[in-house]
Amino acid sequence: MNESGVPFMLKDETGKPVDFSFFPIRQYGDRYRTEIKSSFSELLDEFYYECDRLERTKQKGQDLVKLLNSAIARVSKKLSLRQAELAHCADREKLRINAELINANLYRLEKGALFYDLENYYDENKPIRIKADPSKSPAQNAQKYFKEYRKAKTAEQLLTGFIEESKQELSYLETVADSLERADTQAEIDEIRNELSLGGYVKKKRGTDKKSSKTLPPIEYRTTDGFRVLVGRNNVQNDKLSLKTAAKNDMWLHTQKFPGSHVIIVSDNREISDEAIVEAAEIAAYHSKARDAKLVPVDYTYVKNLKKPQGAPYGKVIYHVYYSVNVTPDRDKINAKLKVK
Repeated sequence: MNESGVPFMLKDETGKPVDFSFFPIRQYGDRYRTEIKSSFSELLDEFYYECDRLERTKQKGQDLVKLLNSAIARVSKKLSLRQAELAHCADREKLRINAELINANLYRLEKGALFYDLENYYDENKPIRIKADPSKSPAQNAQKYFKEYRKAKTAEQLLTGFIEESKQELSYLETVADSLERADTQAEIDEIRNELSLGGYVKKKRGTDKKSSKTLPPIEYRTTDGFRVLVGRNNVQNDKLSLKTAAKNDMWLHTQKFPGSHVIIVSDNREISDEAIVEAAEIAAYHSKARDAKLVPVDYTYVKNLKKPQGAPYGKVIYHVYYSVNVTPDRDKINAKLKVK
């Protein structure tokens, strides 16, 4: 067959047009799939229409990108400040020791001193110089150090909780940013916008209640040996998929230390094969921030082992019993052979 003058279009794994030609395009190898169009006009119409549609879709989500970048920067700064404050509290034991050493030597200390030279019985009686307020008595100086110690101890407890909250919020925002980066339809962006409105990050627009009732289904795949694999599109869907839709003996997968989708292997009361687990792990790696990495660690466990911490953000679950597998996400295999069209 003479392929010269035939309208060829190349599309990536998501169906996005990337190039076209009137001759076979071979320089990309197997990276993209080729479609032959019935006419040159159909080729050009579809190519520019899809490129324009995708660009408009991305532009509509730019306000969310800016919002998330701003929120991530704000929470990161707050986390750094709190960690610095906590490091300062690490010296609180010195305050307690100062107070106790002064109390132990009240009989030989006098008011008006700028400092006290004492023996530190907490450190082999090594000499220690403790700063003093000359306007206060030795007992009052001791009480001042005790008060500062208690204040630092309370601050340490509070800051530890605040730091954990900031880490959790930062992790959550990064998962939303990852979902938004992978969204390529207006419906997916709308669901992410709705999720952010539920979390109080954006104001809910009028009339969104009716639209939000029609939610997108999870992305569906099927393993080589026939197991259904479901993938959450955003954190709200991740929660529903993992904690409500999935059965206790279904398998749950997620990338280690990378934002990404919750992935479920539907067991249908069958024993899940090792092959299915590996393929589902590749899918989990592909639907994550690590999709372009060469080797991605993925955790997997039965759904019954998942717990939702009280007050945790959407998409946050914990688990202690699990296995791990290292995989390389194969885009062509995942989208051409496994994805349910």
